Amino acid sequence: MDTILNGDFDYIRTLAYESAAIVLDRGKEYLVEARLNPLARREGFASLSSLIAKMRSDRVPGAIHAMAVDALTTNETYFFRDFHPFEALRKSIVDELIAERRSSRKLTIWCAACSTGQEPYSIAMLLREHFPQLEDWRIEIIATDYSPTVLSQAAKGRYNQVEINRGLPAMYLLKYFTKDGDSWLIRDDIRAMVQYRPLNLVKPWPLMPACDLIFIRNVMIYFDVETKKGILAKIRNCLLPHGSLFIGSSETTLNIDPSWAPVPHGKAVVYRQCTAPASK
Repeated sequence: MDTILNGDFDYIRTLAYESAAIVLDRGKEYLVEARLNPLARREGFASLSSLIAKMRSDRVPGAIHAMAVDALTTNETYFFRDFHPFEALRKSIVDELIAERRSSRKLTIWCAACSTGQEPYSIAMLLREHFPQLEDWRIEIIATDYSPTVLSQAAKGRYNQVEINRGLPAMYLLKYFTKDGDSWLIRDDIRAMVQYRPLNLVKPWPLMPACDLIFIRNVMIYFDVETKKGILAKIRNCLLPHGSLFIGSSETTLNIDPSWAPVPHGKAVVYRQCTAPASK
């Protein structure tokens, strides 16, 4: 595997930050090498250095730059990840929303940084399995990600055995998936519940619908504080009253945005907009 030169690493870290707010500190050269060497080979470059030389020679960033940033994104995910947020949905949060939205009979859920789709499909299966009273409601699950590669895979609803083994209960596998060769395909009606769209969290957002639930889990850990502040501020404009924000278990709004209040739900914590200004 080719090693990356210092000047090339500086170029890539600047590109990653300006394109997707990905922070690549010194010491992450190994990550860039591991992610971009396969891209260089796939695109027919003799070495990592020649790939980056081509990128640097282009006056305007093009497809190869987008592919490089795509390769640098982290797409770790699995079904029912961390478990407790999904238990909170099943035991209390969805029931609360059903009571609040009884007149409109509509729920809108946004999964940001959805990667290969396990999170939005987990939510869709949970709603179908435990809330039959929602059958005639309008349920919108919008799933977005920066990476066109993972969005394409997510939209297909096809998973290999390793991906299936990560977090998916056997009951859900038997009920909501069918075997297709070496892969498993999610049921058509579950796949139809989710709309996949490209969205870069650190660039201007397209118009988003008002949401009852927003999942933006395990992604802000990769951003600096100012980027986190900007994202949380924009999320405030997307979340309906009584709506809930889910972030990763290792993430917090503390000392970043005081307009969010943590609310325990069993072993999960969700965030809701404060009804009064936070005290100083």
